[in-house]
Amino acid sequence: MFVDKVSVELRAGDGGNGAVSFRHEKFIDRGGPDGGNGGRGGDIIVVASNRQNTLAKFRFQKEIVAPSGKAGAKRQKAGRSGQANEVFLPVGTMITDLKGNTLADLVQEDQKVLIAKGGRGGFGNAHFKSSVRQTPRFAEKGDPGQQIKAVFELKMIADVGLVGLPNAGKSTLITSVSNARPEIANYPFTTLIPNLGVVDIHDSSLLFADIPGLIRGASLGKGLGDEFLRHIERTKVLVHLIDANSEQIETDYKVIREELSAYKIDLSQKPFVVALNKIDSLSDEQIEKQLKILKKAVGKNAKVIKISALSRLNIKPLLEEIYKNVEQYTSQQEEVAIDEEALVRITLDESEKSWEIKQTGKNYQVTGEKIEGFARRTDFENYEAVARLKNIMRKMGIMHELGRKNAELGSKIYFGDKSSGYIEY
Repeated sequence: MFVDKVSVELRAGDGGNGAVSFRHEKFIDRGGPDGGNGGRGGDIIVVASNRQNTLAKFRFQKEIVAPSGKAGAKRQKAGRSGQANEVFLPVGTMITDLKGNTLADLVQEDQKVLIAKGGRGGFGNAHFKSSVRQTPRFAEKGDPGQQIKAVFELKMIADVGLVGLPNAGKSTLITSVSNARPEIANYPFTTLIPNLGVVDIHDSSLLFADIPGLIRGASLGKGLGDEFLRHIERTKVLVHLIDANSEQIETDYKVIREELSAYKIDLSQKPFVVALNKIDSLSDEQIEKQLKILKKAVGKNAKVIKISALSRLNIKPLLEEIYKNVEQYTSQQEEVAIDEEALVRITLDESEKSWEIKQTGKNYQVTGEKIEGFARRTDFENYEAVARLKNIMRKMGIMHELGRKNAELGSKIYFGDKSSGYIEY
């Protein structure tokens, strides 16, 4: 089954907790703390693979999980880190969060992207030994792994996209010019999944995609809808295939242009070539009549070529025109890429953002990535661990700011989303 869009939940592994332990061996007096650090949680890494061509395996697998790190142990033994979970996806898969923000765009074979990061392991009490704290009786908890609700969307990466109304002959054309062998029949929506074919021309290989037929109103969900148009978002050039036997040839062309324009990304701006197909079924006089009507509708926007995909008539001139457009598009994109490289973009690193304090009644909420991380790793049941957190807050200036806000003795101080715990002022 061809599946090109799925929703999944990604859960990277949690970090292991640090250990609280003291060395107890014969003849060794005051052995000191020897609790090891927790292991790191496993990451989730997505890998682009040409061996995958659908997202069908995620139709029922709604969760992708990486193992958590193990807890530290005595004798300063670190916990084992969770193994990374590599998820293989088809080349052309775009991953977004539920707000539509792009997390990864897999555009080439073996491309790897760390999509969900495993949690950091907590430090054991051996880590906190110092000249002033010789017997620390606390350790850190491990950080939770990242959890992301994501959408995998497959957008095929083809050089040329074939679009046209049902039965315009797209499947016949892709069979005629390439190694593709799609199902061909004389009824609407014969093609229910995009077909791909490779065309060799001038020492180059162009990948063609045959997109399921459009109808008027596809952008409103009629017929197969316009969902399959996502597969030509990345194409360089489009071929508009028009059936020469149609009695409303100008309308057919306009429907294609309107539906491409109505798509969420205006696909009508892409370079295109128009092919008047099935001319072998018409007389010379009829061909010239239809060609004249179509050229008038197209104007100077694109070249119109009359062909017969079935008998391979004028296929070579069509491929030459397509190749010329692909080359022009590629050179233009390279110029844009060079211009963009010259730009220097300065952005604020959100991870370095400081803290903020919000007052709610007598209580306070402290937010900020760094302090929230310390709070998550703190065992709030352990007096020494809480004392360490307060010391960190003092060094960061948080305690001073709470004093300026007239925090009262016993006021509760929460962190982030309040799930980690609280301390009293």
